[in-house]
Amino acid sequence: MINEKFLLEDKQCVIHGSSDAEYILIQPVNEHEMAQLEKEASMIGDRVTEPVVLAAFLVRDWNRELSPWEAPSVFGTEGFGTGAAGTLRFVQESFVPFVVKHYAVASDVPVVLGGYSLAGLFSLWSAYQTDLFAAVASVSPSVWFPKWDEYAGKHAVQTERIYLSLGKREEKTRNRVMAAVGDRIREQYKQLQEQGIQTTLEWNEGNHFQKSDVRCAKAFIWCVRNLGSS
Repeated sequence: MINEKFLLEDKQCVIHGSSDAEYILIQPVNEHEMAQLEKEASMIGDRVTEPVVLAAFLVRDWNRELSPWEAPSVFGTEGFGTGAAGTLRFVQESFVPFVVKHYAVASDVPVVLGGYSLAGLFSLWSAYQTDLFAAVASVSPSVWFPKWDEYAGKHAVQTERIYLSLGKREEKTRNRVMAAVGDRIREQYKQLQEQGIQTTLEWNEGNHFQKSDVRCAKAFIWCVRNLGSS
């Protein structure tokens, strides 16, 4: 089993899983999620039959590096930047090629992009930008993000399989902007179905801050299983 850490373009990266992987799972993470990756990878490996590798990179400026466009703060004082394009470029041009070269069984191995919270929105947004990803796991995504509903309503995804999830209590918040997350995720699911995308929407127990590793593992497992059955 692989358990390696390295720097790539000054980004801290971690690889967990099997050598000669048949599926590559890519995940942007924060410090807390980085510490849970080995457990998450173990959960995935225990529930899929094919060898997979979970490849994560640390996002230090969460609000800037994962946001598709500028937006004002919805909690605290920190707003959102425009770094998603640069992060996606790193994934496409550097991280995925590196992981495939060193850990995949073949150059055409299916690649899955997934993430939690704002990284879930980044993963979903990336599905509109490129057909690189065989599937996308958008876990408790920040679809409350200002003007996301307008963007999603005007564009089509380029990924054939998308997993969506939300905690049942996430829309029960006093923050008016973030309370829209429930209606937004339902509309997102409907739009994907209408576009003919293979998709699911899973409702998890609890609020936004519970069992992110378990929720991400379930999302990646769904993606791998549905890729394997296609």
